Parts: sequence; C-alpha cells; structure tokens
Amino acid sequence: MISETDTGDDPADGWFPESVAAGYDAPGGANAPEVVTPAVDVLEDLADGPVLEFAAGTGRIAIPLAARGVPVSGLELSRAMADRIAGKPGGDAVEVTIGDMTKTRVPGEFSLVYLVYNTISNVTTQDGQVDVFRNAATHLRPGGLFLIEVGLPELRRLPPGQDIVPFAMAPGYVGFDQYDVVRQEFTSNHVTVSPEGEGRFRRIPFRYAWPAEMDLMARIAGMRLKYRWADWDRSELTAESTKHVSVWERAVPS
Repeated sequence: MISETDTGDDPADGWFPESVAAGYDAPGGANAPEVVTPAVDVLEDLADGPVLEFAAGTGRIAIPLAARGVPVSGLELSRAMADRIAGKPGGDAVEVTIGDMTKTRVPGEFSLVYLVYNTISNVTTQDGQVDVFRNAATHLRPGGLFLIEVGLPELRRLPPGQDIVPFAMAPGYVGFDQYDVVRQEFTSNHVTVSPEGEGRFRRIPFRYAWPAEMDLMARIAGMRLKYRWADWDRSELTAESTKHVSVWERAVPS
C-alpha cells in the first residue's frame, strides 16, 4: 500500500511537516560537510553584521554560520522544522520566527538575507516570488545583500512530447520531475518503499524562474545584481550549469 499523506502532520507546516522534518537531517546529501561548508564560507564572507535566513529549516546552514560568530536569525514556516533547531548543539544561537517569507517581518535590520537549496521555487506564483524579493529588501539595510541558491530547470533533457524527467533511482526509492513549460512549473515526485513493503508517495509543486526573471524581480524590489555564480565555489555560470547562486544589493539612497 502506498500512502500520500501522513495523518499526524499539521497542515500549517506546509510541505515540510513532522513526517518530513523527522528525516530531514539524515547524513549525506545536502547535509554532507562538503555541501554545507562551502555555502557557510561564502555567507560568512558576505556578512557584514546580522544576517537572516529565509526558510531556515532545521538549521543546516544557520547553526554552523552562527558558530562562526555571525549573528543569525531565521524565518521558517514549518514549526516542525524549526523545532529541530532548538534541539541541536548551537541551535540556541539562532533566533527563529515562525512565518511566511512572502510577508512576515522579522525584527531588526540585516546586512544579508539568504534563501538556499531551491526554496524560492516552493513559492509557486510569480507574484509570490516577487513578494519574497520585496520582503527581503525590507529587512536589508541600504547596501545590504540578498542571496538565492536555486537549481536551473533541465529542460534540455526533455525529449519532444515528453514532460517527465527521472532524477533518482535506487533500491526503495524513485524520484521524477514533471514539467509544465508553459506555466514555468514542475512537480517533484518521490516514491519510497520500506523493506517491509510500505510505500509512500510525496508530491511537491515548484515554480522555476530564469536568472533574468529574478533580476527583474530584484529591480522591482529596489535591488540590483551584484554577483552570480554557478555554485558556492564562485565558478562562472555557463550553459552547462545546473544551478546558480545569485546576490543582489539593495540600493543606497543618493
């Protein structure tokens, strides 16, 4: 039997309820030191005072960044995810506000707001994504920076007439994306089967936006592009890049 939802989850936690949060810190993948450390290195370098993480999750980035002496605040929609931060060593250094990154205001003024690991795409309308940029700008001091890390859609992998691209296949797990190229949307689908034969199906909707579109969103919010890289190593973005790390700067009044 394959179930699609967990009846113990709180709908207020959105796409990252307790059933997801419980396994979010599994070793490897996005939690591997070779993934986390380069991101923290760049964020530490860009920070010039307090910083704010939109969608702080379970503290994957916020806690090691705070451990380097950077004052870190977090904004997170899912209480199930945010509760993990407080329970981790060093988590007490990160003050987390529960709220929506399209509109919730966190007290303070920040040198850097950052949003990593594709989470801008969890906002599934263009207006909503513009609101994220606007909300980031309201938290920034003049000259402050807004950083986004997000994947680039692999549309070139779609054969003519096909809208599904598999991205992972392993014992007990299959993952595939389904694209709607007209609406700039895709759904990430995850099928897992335990050794006991219990299956789970999880579907998460996303909206992708090209870097040029994000530059326009930034301009609407009063920011301009400062840096754009293919990864945290600050390598050049090319036609073969699968993601980008972009940094916009809030205008300084003349």
